[in-house]
Amino acid sequence: MSEEKPPAVIGRGGRGAMLLAALQNQPRRPGQSAVPADESSQPKILGRGSVLSLLAQGRGRGILQQPSPDPIVSDPPQRVGRGRGLALLNILSEARAKPATSSCAPPVERSETSPSEPYVPSLERESLVLPTSEFEKLSINKQKGTTGEPISLEVNYVHLKTFKDKGIHEYHVDFMPLVDSKNMKFRLMNDPIVKEVIGSVKMFDGSTLYLPINLTSPTNIKVELPTDKSIVTVCIKFVKDLKLGECKHLINLLFRKAMRILRMTQVGRNFYDAKGGIPVPQHKLEIWPGYITAVQEYEGGVMLNCDASFRVLRTITAREVMNDTSMKSRGNVREEVIRAIVGCVVLTRYNNKTYRVDDIAWDMNPTSTFSTSDGSEISFVDYYKRSYDIQIQDLNQPLLINKAKKKDYIEGVEPKLICLVPELCFMTGLTDDMRNDFKVMKDIAVYTRVRPECRQLTLQKFINNVRENPEARNCFKNWNVEVVERPVKLDGRVLPIETIYFGKGSSFSAGVTADWGRYAGTSNVLVPVHFVKWAVIYVKRDGAKVRDFVKMLRNITPQIGIDVREPQYIEIFNDRPETYCNAARDIINPTLQIIVAIFPTPRDDRYSAFKKLCCVEMPVPSQAINLRTISDARKLKSVVQKIALQMNCKLGGELWSVHIPMNDLMVCGMDTFHDISKGRRSVLAFVASLNQNRTRWFSMTTMQRQGQEFGDSLKILFLASLRKYFEVNHRLPEKIILFRDGVGVGQLQVVKNYEAEQLTSCFKHFSQDYSPSLTIAVVQKRINTRMYSVVNQGNRTTLDNPVPGTILDHTITHFEYDFFLVSQHVRQGTVSPTHYVVVSDSSTIKPDHMQRIAYKMTHLYYNWPGTVRVPAPCQYAHKLAYLVGQNLHRDTHSDLSDRLFYL
Repeated sequence: MSEEKPPAVIGRGGRGAMLLAALQNQPRRPGQSAVPADESSQPKILGRGSVLSLLAQGRGRGILQQPSPDPIVSDPPQRVGRGRGLALLNILSEARAKPATSSCAPPVERSETSPSEPYVPSLERESLVLPTSEFEKLSINKQKGTTGEPISLEVNYVHLKTFKDKGIHEYHVDFMPLVDSKNMKFRLMNDPIVKEVIGSVKMFDGSTLYLPINLTSPTNIKVELPTDKSIVTVCIKFVKDLKLGECKHLINLLFRKAMRILRMTQVGRNFYDAKGGIPVPQHKLEIWPGYITAVQEYEGGVMLNCDASFRVLRTITAREVMNDTSMKSRGNVREEVIRAIVGCVVLTRYNNKTYRVDDIAWDMNPTSTFSTSDGSEISFVDYYKRSYDIQIQDLNQPLLINKAKKKDYIEGVEPKLICLVPELCFMTGLTDDMRNDFKVMKDIAVYTRVRPECRQLTLQKFINNVRENPEARNCFKNWNVEVVERPVKLDGRVLPIETIYFGKGSSFSAGVTADWGRYAGTSNVLVPVHFVKWAVIYVKRDGAKVRDFVKMLRNITPQIGIDVREPQYIEIFNDRPETYCNAARDIINPTLQIIVAIFPTPRDDRYSAFKKLCCVEMPVPSQAINLRTISDARKLKSVVQKIALQMNCKLGGELWSVHIPMNDLMVCGMDTFHDISKGRRSVLAFVASLNQNRTRWFSMTTMQRQGQEFGDSLKILFLASLRKYFEVNHRLPEKIILFRDGVGVGQLQVVKNYEAEQLTSCFKHFSQDYSPSLTIAVVQKRINTRMYSVVNQGNRTTLDNPVPGTILDHTITHFEYDFFLVSQHVRQGTVSPTHYVVVSDSSTIKPDHMQRIAYKMTHLYYNWPGTVRVPAPCQYAHKLAYLVGQNLHRDTHSDLSDRLFYL
């Protein structure tokens, strides 16, 4: 009897036919023909379904092409068609490409081990989350530059590698019959019978198992259930061999374990050497040296980024702070103590753990009792004496409360509270008064500002400790991971030195150190604004110093091309905020150019009130000066020069420029300010260039909900910037570059999709044909990457800070289009590069040009006659957002938007 043929699938339009054919069709093996051996046995498909079926089989234009054997030259799958058919093919492609088991493991947990068992580097109960963001993936089409002189660099990165023919393997674990309890699963996996098969080195999260050994698959192990002695079969099935780049989080956990092996103390996220603490007795401080480590996959492979870190601890206890605060307080003592203690992080030296103080229990003291794990009651005095042999002295002090973190909350269960004794809690970090004390910061900087050679020696010491300590070495060896013995050496580039252009055709080279301060105070500014009508408000007793200031200002400004007339002097009789504001209200009028206020002492409330009046209520450029700044006759000339330049900018003047050979280019900057501690809304600041020299700026802010980083109102700010640009130039920009500050790696995708979409949607508001190129570059300052130039001194090689303009765009980069730029010159410590990540680019600007524009823009911040760490529009946006968020708490007046009134 002949075999019955399957029924034909007939249709016009063929959606059902195409789906059925696609589901019946299996992916071809390598080398297998695309045409079935017996075409007559296949379903007959007509119409649109026939075409799509042929394409799915690989006989069409390559919609579902098999990957090339060489991954470097393989092309991404092409998408042909449109509408519903393309959507269905996309779904089919994803279904074929999706593996049977996910490579991302859920959070894993640590199993309970017997104290008698030998140490094994188990990583259970630690979170293992492998990032899948497209920005984490390496691209073969790396955007690199070529401009500049070559330079030899050394970085604080160390290569990691696996032993030959060894690696890390992923398995899936099932239990027959089914075991619901995760803790029971861990007990079964720690059974000696299971350990005999899989070994002692493992990572298990309840379903996914990671091992450094290769098991025959599948592996079935029968063990007894500890509760009822029934037999449970542990079924271990091989999933895949993991590349080193897929195990980044696992290796990060290995380094954390190595830190503990090396007797390092964890404070926050990092580890420090408590025994190597450096005392600073004159300020009651202690400095702990430590390390910041992170493992990531980069263009040059999987590497460890390690940098020296320092933790400043105070040698005074929380009890001493409470006593000092109560003695100085003139009002409600409890409120003052809460303000001084709550929110601070304290360190308990008996166990070297840190806690955040969330509250103070005024109704409790060390004689209060609590329940132990066995249900018995014990007082805090007896507990610390029995457990740590510590005798508490003050029995009347209230206790500090630490609450469980939100991620540890369990629904229906009351949050766990930890009570701390103040006299056993040492304060960490610096207070605002300490940060404002020059002597304190100078003494701390002696130990924390480490030169490049010493910083790299610290890294080498850490590498040697990991490689030479037997326990730490075995921790990595058991997982087939090895730390290379030397940091990475690379070749970078140094961009050409920029020329700074001043007024009346004068120009000067920025020099190797990118500093032109000696020229800024004696050269004509690019665009001067003469001080014709301006006023000075001051307290009557400071009149002599104020007149000396005005005299010096009028003497030096002719050198920079500014004519300063005699101001209107406004004397007041006290320094209250309302007195200054009332005097300002009386003289502000449309003809007043700028108002200067001389404050006898620095006070935030007075400064905020004055700025709020001048920036929000009655818009006028304003300059606030502390009397102490202009009191030293020896420094008066240099101080007044800086103030004169600043006032010229606030009036709409321009100081200097650099040559950017690109017309119709608008450069923008964006930053966000958060003040979560005070519960206020966040501030989004947007700054955009207005002229062809990129020396005039348009600035606006908008208020957002508390803690929000991304701009909901970005479209409003961008539209206003484009309108202002058109008003100044009578045409719209053809190229736009936005430098976005304040965004971490995990937020890059949001910038690309969310903020970029808002910006591009603005173009259609002007014309359907208006479509300028848009480039968005995220600027990251808070990074742990360090770069050092290798200097040959005879027979000896030393490390030094690279010169401004140093570029590195390979090996330690891990995005499709990113680079590191050193733009500053530092005289103490180690310079920090800035990381630029281009997340969206519709322009034809070459990487060389993008890198040079970023460097050129660091020369245009008018508050400093030198380069700054980020492009000028970013620094302007940061300055504006800080002023609004810290002092104004309201959007600034639109009349001031075309001037740098916030410098």
